[in-house]
Formats: sequence, C-alpha cells, structure tokens
Amino acid sequence: MPAASSIVRQLVEQAFNLGNLAVVDELVLLEAASHAPGWGLPANRLGLKQLVANLRAAFPDLHCTLADDIDRETRSAALWMLRGTHQGPFLGNMPTGRQVEVLGFVFAHIKNGRISEGWLLIDQISMLQQIGAVPPPSGNFAKDPIHRRP
Repeated sequence: MPAASSIVRQLVEQAFNLGNLAVVDELVLLEAASHAPGWGLPANRLGLKQLVANLRAAFPDLHCTLADDIDRETRSAALWMLRGTHQGPFLGNMPTGRQVEVLGFVFAHIKNGRISEGWLLIDQISMLQQIGAVPPPSGNFAKDPIHRRP
C-alpha cells in the first residue's frame, strides 16, 4: 500500500497542478469529508473538485509544491506553497495579472490507500492582498507593546 504522503503528493500534482479532476475520484473515498474552511463549498469530494476547478480557473498556471511533510501509516500532514498568476475571476475579483505566492497546509487520513478525510487550508487573505483586493496590514507590530518581543 502506498505511503500516506505519496497519496497526498499525487493528489496535489495531478489535481491542483495538472487539473486532472478524475484523480480526485481515484484517491478520495466517495464518503470522505473534505474540509476547506472559508471557501463556502460542500465538505465532500465534490467540494474538493470545485475548489480545484475554481483555483485553476482563476490561476491557470497554478502550481503547488509540498514543502515539508510528516508521514504516518494512515496520516499525512504537509506544508505547501501555492503559486500562480491571477488570470480569471477569483472570489468576485476580476483578473489583475498579478502573481501570488501563499502558504497553506493539508492534513489527510488514509484508509485502504485512499483519503478518507482531509483538511486543506490556503491563506486567502494573503492571496487577496497580493491581487490588490484587500489592503495589506497597516501599522508597525514591532512598536506595538502587545506584540513586541522581549
């Protein structure tokens, strides 16, 4: 049986990077819960496909790289980097041609060689800031006494 991290890597490479949505059906159980907080999509396999399709429509050159992962027999956790050029509508924002580069993480439970439950987090605020839809944070946290380091 393949390692948990290899299943997640195959999903990222095939679905997110190449747009092969059929691989979601191959690698994710039909009854699997797929959690992607903040996207307003169903928490199931169909919602995962919609998320991938929406991201690829907005960022056709989308490329995700798993930067670091932890692999256990039935679990995989990975930090990932998402890169792309904003060339299609994204969360109500028209294309800007701007590049984005954001971090996220994926955590998956594996059962019988397929994902039985997964969590996917992508830094949406940073994406929106990078396309100019949301202003960057203001102020200087270094001078803020609550956030100042000793």
